Amino acid sequence: MEEVKVQIKRVREDTDGDVPLPRYMTEHSAGMDLYAAVDKDVFIKPGERKLIPTGVAIAIPKGFEAQIRPRSGIAFKNGISLVNSPGTIDADYRGEIGVLLINFGSEPFAIKRGDRIAQMVINRVYRASLELTQELDTTERDSGGFGHTGR
Repeated sequence: MEEVKVQIKRVREDTDGDVPLPRYMTEHSAGMDLYAAVDKDVFIKPGERKLIPTGVAIAIPKGFEAQIRPRSGIAFKNGISLVNSPGTIDADYRGEIGVLLINFGSEPFAIKRGDRIAQMVINRVYRASLELTQELDTTERDSGGFGHTGR
């Protein structure tokens, strides 16, 4: 497994030292858990969305990105997910990571300080160069859209 170094800093060192830094929970985890750096409990009502701070900023090397993804546990148990999933953090962003949560459940949900709220996956990025053409090559599927494959 390839490893890439990502610098990380606490945005509020004086107040958020108790919030865990992102970390892999198992040896083969693809994503690092992100933790809520809220000052007090934040309640998300059904259908509501809230931006939850993590208290950290990162420096992703050129050619990589960070994807912010939902955690399956709170999605399954409570209906909590991300509005923009996956969220992308570009290599040139240096601000605090915020997680835009939404409550798809039927009950209000409390986010507490230090809760695991999302996961972050580091991926390589490939830039495409677009070439304008009059025709595209054909495929078996061709222009068949949603549900076209019958699966």
